Amino acid sequence: MKLATLRTADGTRAARIDEAAGQAVLLEAPDVGALLSAGDLTARASAAGETVALEEVEYAPLVPQPGKILCIGLNYRNHILEMGRDLPEYPTVFAKFADTLIGASDDIRRPVETEELDWECELAIVIGSTVRRADETTAAAAIAGFAVLNDITCRDWQFRTREWLQGKNWEATTPLGPWLVTPDEVGGSRPALAIRTLVDGEVRQEDNTGDLLFDPVALVAYLSTMITLRPGDIIASGTPGGVGHARKPAVYLQPGQRVGTEIDGLGRCDNLVVADGASEAAA
Repeated sequence: MKLATLRTADGTRAARIDEAAGQAVLLEAPDVGALLSAGDLTARASAAGETVALEEVEYAPLVPQPGKILCIGLNYRNHILEMGRDLPEYPTVFAKFADTLIGASDDIRRPVETEELDWECELAIVIGSTVRRADETTAAAAIAGFAVLNDITCRDWQFRTREWLQGKNWEATTPLGPWLVTPDEVGGSRPALAIRTLVDGEVRQEDNTGDLLFDPVALVAYLSTMITLRPGDIIASGTPGGVGHARKPAVYLQPGQRVGTEIDGLGRCDNLVVADGASEAAA
């Protein structure tokens, strides 16, 4: 099953995506987060409703207001090595805020305050049930599905200090979508899916989510140890090698460039980079 949050004339609505029929079926919930929180997902998401042709839909962030966005750094073996780090014993955890999120086709706003805007395609894990101190079985069952997330990062701000948060939390920079895809469609709760980033059509990242050092089940178990995970919470599982900051010389995103982030079976976010900030607008 594929679920999305769409923008409509009356606000956002959760929808079931039927690619074969080329349509979205509107559901009785304002967004996917609310749909998950209501419980009984299979029945609610399978309901009949008004349909919209897929070529006419506009995607909002998959979960517009998640209670938590927990992010993992350095979680693909090849990315850890390209950044000159040792394989970690524990996940590197930081947080993003909901104001960073945009839809799968929205513009990425490049802040005037950065010269080092970078891409990071990630497998997003969407929580479907309340869970605390989960064992492996409970952790797997708590995963409602997966989506694509681009953890756009201001590297010059990220590395101002040892803490990464200030490089990761710029407004309207983080595509999340287009859909939530349930685990049964992608091989279970530990999917091994091709993941890639393209900038102006050129492949910049390419790997497989099976290379994750800490896989989705392990991350749910680990993070739920310290805090309760709730329906609609998002875990960004980390990015593979190929980020602009690690290239020699480094390469960063500029206004006018188009960034595609995609994971096989989960769809694609396709976003134009635009200038954001009074100084650039005046220029």
